[in-house]
Amino acid sequence: MSVTYSSTQFEKAVEIIGQLPPEGSVKPNQGDQLTFYGLFKQAREGDNTKPKPGMLDFTGKAKWEAWKKNEGLDQETAKSKYVEYFVEFLDKHDPEETKKHKDAVLAA
Repeated sequence: MSVTYSSTQFEKAVEIIGQLPPEGSVKPNQGDQLTFYGLFKQAREGDNTKPKPGMLDFTGKAKWEAWKKNEGLDQETAKSKYVEYFVEFLDKHDPEETKKHKDAVLAA
């Protein structure tokens, strides 16, 4: 049985990710960033209907593909999966540094 997270928890997780210092010890790697991006876009906009960027737009193409990977997920499920991934991401780091973030999201 998986946990379902709320829209409020999603908003809090998005806020915290946006405030993580770029040079801090808790920061998403490129793969994490793309996962967060894809779930965020699915949660906010639904299925990706945008045209695929050209082959020389590497960043745009990676982001487009990350979003497309979540096609078919309803927006509430995408929000919950975003929070679930965020909690898993925090669990990979030092609990001393991530506890306040995790507590803030789970309490939202």
